[in-house]
Amino acid sequence: MIKFAYTILYVEDVVKTINFYEQAFGFTKKFITPDNSYGEIISGETTLSFVSKTLALSNLKDGFTESDLNEKPFGIEIGFTTDDVQATINKAIEAGAKLYAEPKEKPWGQVVAYVRDLDGFLIEICTPVG
Repeated sequence: MIKFAYTILYVEDVVKTINFYEQAFGFTKKFITPDNSYGEIISGETTLSFVSKTLALSNLKDGFTESDLNEKPFGIEIGFTTDDVQATINKAIEAGAKLYAEPKEKPWGQVVAYVRDLDGFLIEICTPVG
């Protein structure tokens, strides 16, 4: 059986990133390596993980494209549901996120907004569907 277990984001500073996700979204640190090169947060059923760019480069001999706040975000996002999109956005911005798209109600009734985290990763903040 195959199960989607986690997503890993390559970040500049694992500890700083975990602190951001704790402050911005109320998640809890699950694990961090003694050298601070890898960490996980408790974010629901699927684990959200972070690895230092240095460790990621040691795993990927041909490198990777780094996320950068000064560039457009990648064509991928992580999504968090909430009953109060605006309050969640406000808390994320207070923690250091950058607003990318204001809340907008979709034709099916869902409210969706976007912020970018400290490393420029795109985060969708939305109400649950249905």
